Amino acid sequence: MKIDYRLLVLFCAVVMTFPSVAQKKKLKREACEYVVLASVSVKNDVEWMKVVDVLQKKHDAEVLFYDKAQRETLEGLKRLRPRYVAVVDMPENIGRETIIDFHRMSRELDEDIYEDFLWGFITGYDAACAMKMVNNSTEPLIIHDAISSITELSSAKWFERYGWVDDHLENLRGEKDGKEEPVITRTIVGDVSDAFANLYVKYNPDLVVTAFHASEKHLQMPFGGYFSCYDGKLIGHSGRGQWELRDSGKRKVYFAVGNCLIGNVNNTKNSMAVAWMNGANAATMVGYVVPTWHGRAGWGGLKYWLTTPGRYTLAEAIFLNQQDFLNQQHEWYPCLTKEKYPFGSSVYEGMVKGRESLTKLLGREPSKDELGFWYDRDMLAYYGDPKWNVRLQELPEENDFMVTSKVKGKKCIITIETKENFNLQRMKGDHFKNEHVLDLPFSYFFPERLKKPRLAEGQDWKVALDENFLLIYNCDFEPNKTYQVILNVEK
Repeated sequence: MKIDYRLLVLFCAVVMTFPSVAQKKKLKREACEYVVLASVSVKNDVEWMKVVDVLQKKHDAEVLFYDKAQRETLEGLKRLRPRYVAVVDMPENIGRETIIDFHRMSRELDEDIYEDFLWGFITGYDAACAMKMVNNSTEPLIIHDAISSITELSSAKWFERYGWVDDHLENLRGEKDGKEEPVITRTIVGDVSDAFANLYVKYNPDLVVTAFHASEKHLQMPFGGYFSCYDGKLIGHSGRGQWELRDSGKRKVYFAVGNCLIGNVNNTKNSMAVAWMNGANAATMVGYVVPTWHGRAGWGGLKYWLTTPGRYTLAEAIFLNQQDFLNQQHEWYPCLTKEKYPFGSSVYEGMVKGRESLTKLLGREPSKDELGFWYDRDMLAYYGDPKWNVRLQELPEENDFMVTSKVKGKKCIITIETKENFNLQRMKGDHFKNEHVLDLPFSYFFPERLKKPRLAEGQDWKVALDENFLLIYNCDFEPNKTYQVILNVEK
């Protein structure tokens, strides 16, 4: 058969212009919205690798492995530029320094000061517990019922059914048993831990919020009783002895907004954090890995979530708060952005060292906020799938402004339309927990990640801005007005 070499050359040239399947996969993975990081110990364990596989398929994620520390994956993360990162690991591999360094690493994908992705650690008493966490965060969850051990949510406006034990007034509890029902307060008879457990069973909550003395091994109730952990379960302690906190198995969020140390897995499955994930079925848990005193990270995250209920997922609210106080901290002392807080053997020793460092840097005595922001910056742990769509209910009477965005060519136009009932102070947080968090800026989490956004010429907004979010600090909006923010972006 006679071969026409001209046609053969043409055919080869055409074939070479189309990438192979392997090349297509490589090209596709130059950027990836979701990345799973997992330790080699997880990789070598059949049951734990099932967790990774399910999560990978759920989000069409890339998987990167590390031996001793997540930092080993930094170059891979820089290449993939994810918006969400989940770390799957055994509790024995997760401690205080793990969380602190991961905060720091999340800011190192590019040159700006902000965290470059939303993240969460997925762990548990065993692989089955971690798998349950992944499965429980597949379908969206709207918070309807809640309980807490704080007084700050006692208006209960966010919930249909709500119970709390008060941490300001001794032997006080309150309940709201229905959407249109009034809030009723009562006197606690007996230990507060018993009252809290009874509310837990009665209201079968979607959300639990606590803020009182705690450690990696216990959670104290205000004015009496406490909970400890044993064999992955929560154990109550009161005048009637010891008993297991009864749980319905309903998936939930546990937000330890102000508790010391309870977010520290402490390199053991026998910790309070793991017991909440295992024994109380917390699909997401948020808590501090150090003793608390300033509170900006925890209370600020809660304030972002409460201010415009339904607008943000919990992970988005935590993320926006983190970027807000990174920006404020950078304005005070930019040279300290990459410096690690000098923790000592105690909170007091650490505060002395931190104050000495800041005094030397600023040439004056630092304020409580200046010191406290540094202390809080890398100390809040988020356990769970960072892409889980878990939100508070919308409150129609507080849904008083709308935000839309549209990318046209190399411009992104963000439009803010306020309604007749717009309340500026409500948007700024309505003075919620002002002793920890002052007024919030206008905030917006972009529906999709933008490429190198920057404020266009002629815009006089004072902003903090990155690929994922926009904060506006000079946002004195008025009712029934339309405002626009124009950004330059790259394609």
